[in-house]
Amino acid sequence: WLTSFYNPPIFGIIFGIISLPIILIFAILIKLTSKGPVFFRQERVGYMGKPIVITKLRSMRNDAEKKTGAVWATKDDPRVTPVGKFMRKTRVDELPQFWSIIKGDMSLVGPRPERFVLTEKFTEKWPNFPQRLRIIPGLTGYAQIHGGYDLKPNEKCKLDNYYIDNYSLGFDFKIAFETLKIIVTGDGAR
Repeated sequence: WLTSFYNPPIFGIIFGIISLPIILIFAILIKLTSKGPVFFRQERVGYMGKPIVITKLRSMRNDAEKKTGAVWATKDDPRVTPVGKFMRKTRVDELPQFWSIIKGDMSLVGPRPERFVLTEKFTEKWPNFPQRLRIIPGLTGYAQIHGGYDLKPNEKCKLDNYYIDNYSLGFDFKIAFETLKIIVTGDGAR
């Protein structure tokens, strides 16, 4: 039953259309304030370990991981651009992922998809980390409204698994509402 969460693509279409003007504004700001592409694409681990590609508005320097490789994002990450800082605070950088919802790779609510290299690394330390893959990943999730970039991987895993174990349509609406509050006010966003 975990794969049948209520998630018609129509939500992705509606919210995707609504978000287009916001995406356009921030695409211009990104181009005017930093070098590199407007969009950032990255392969992530989707449902049951299937690879998916997510698209975000680029919030970090273009060469953010050139010297370090894949690293866990932090609260005051020095790789984040000034425009990116605002986008992350309000979650605007995530808006292009409505395309992934339309395609069926993601849902509105669920555990955020992680990179393969980080999933492997975290699984070595916390064997229950892959349990997050039992459902389709989401644009927002329980972990995102309870810590954002402040969360350590094991804390994120606990929150994601709590969400999965206690799923209900009402729970999804509550998470979506809390996410909207973060987008509008910036309160609680990290």
